[in-house]
Amino acid sequence: MGLIKEKEMDIPVIDFSELYGENRTKTMSLLDHACDKWGFFMVDNHGIDKALMEKVKKLINSHYEEHLKEKFYQSEMVKALSEGKTSDADWESTFFIWHKPNSNISKVPNISDELIKTMDEYVSQLHNFAERLSKLMCENLGLPQEHILNAFSGLEGPVFGTKVAKYPECPRPELIRGLREHTDAGGIILLLQDDQVPGLEFLKDGKWIPIPPSKNNTIFVNTGDQVEILSNGRYKSVVHRVMTMKQGSRLSMATFYNPAGDAIISPAQELLYPSGYRFQDYLKLYSTTKFGDKGSRLHTMKKMENGDSV
Repeated sequence: MGLIKEKEMDIPVIDFSELYGENRTKTMSLLDHACDKWGFFMVDNHGIDKALMEKVKKLINSHYEEHLKEKFYQSEMVKALSEGKTSDADWESTFFIWHKPNSNISKVPNISDELIKTMDEYVSQLHNFAERLSKLMCENLGLPQEHILNAFSGLEGPVFGTKVAKYPECPRPELIRGLREHTDAGGIILLLQDDQVPGLEFLKDGKWIPIPPSKNNTIFVNTGDQVEILSNGRYKSVVHRVMTMKQGSRLSMATFYNPAGDAIISPAQELLYPSGYRFQDYLKLYSTTKFGDKGSRLHTMKKMENGDSV
């Protein structure tokens, strides 16, 4: 049975302005539900200057038109597609910018001083948002607020970088994807995307969910493989893809809050089940706690496993 393509669903929207005051508990619960059951969501009132977001999108689009578009349409992939040939390739024009711990933005070919300045300002605000979001996720997981930050830190802290992509108009969208099906390898992905042209799709419950263009400069968030591992499977990474379009060139700026290359990644100890115990010891504890909370019982078994007194 093939996968079904659904109409747009009501993707979770987290209003960060609700994290202050009486609606905080409800908003934190919604964030946990979005991370746990969806693996992707939108954030509004994120605190990033929306005029700055508009400016960086405008400058990236201009950079593509002036320096990348002609080269893309002269590529071998485009020529092959015009002949009806498909290949293991993605219909995208991309470049990558590293921001932290060390920036390479000035080395991007033909990049303007204005784009460098605007991108740096945007990324500075986005980095603050990423760290804030990571702390909220830790809080929902019952972990110390700095756990993701510390887990992702090598000698120089977590890595922060942006894949800048344009998905140009495609004459034969039935033959090629903008980006083939995959999960993201890293941590937390923060997407500033086109406000007009669709194409992004996420897989949920065996169905492809179209992600609508981001109106009002909301940030689209999804979690990567390292968050799934760190959370011991609570917050899973989700398969997604980009479809090609006959009309409209889609902008995508995906910024990755990732572990450093030398970071040692493992599930948080607090989220692991107890292990290595004798079943008779579990039954002994069970006999006195059968009608109590299972979570407390498992926590006691973990303490016994670690040799702690209970």
